[in-house]
Amino acid sequence: MKYLCLVYGEADHFSGNSGCPDDAAYRAYAGLLAEGGRLLAGELLTGDYSATTVQVRQGKVAVIDATKSEQAAPLAGFFLVTARDLNEAIHLASGIPLAGVGCVEIRPVRVTL
Repeated sequence: MKYLCLVYGEADHFSGNSGCPDDAAYRAYAGLLAEGGRLLAGELLTGDYSATTVQVRQGKVAVIDATKSEQAAPLAGFFLVTARDLNEAIHLASGIPLAGVGCVEIRPVRVTL
């Protein structure tokens, strides 16, 4: 089964300061997942300052300033993994470097036609 692990955390968590992971830690973990045949895709994202949010209400498109986001922590990246079940997905997500200072949300990928 496929699971999307959404990684949330502040931009300063990527500085490598104060025990926070850096980009190399993510590349290393992605490599381990890939070697085990579990990684389908994964990327780190630019900071929330670069985000554009789009809403469509009553047929009208609105673009919302990224600085008005109400999330507690911005989306920082994702890993798309394959796992036997949710328990294995939790195990894989717990190894994501930012899990120690941010959080990782796990969502099953819906089966499509």
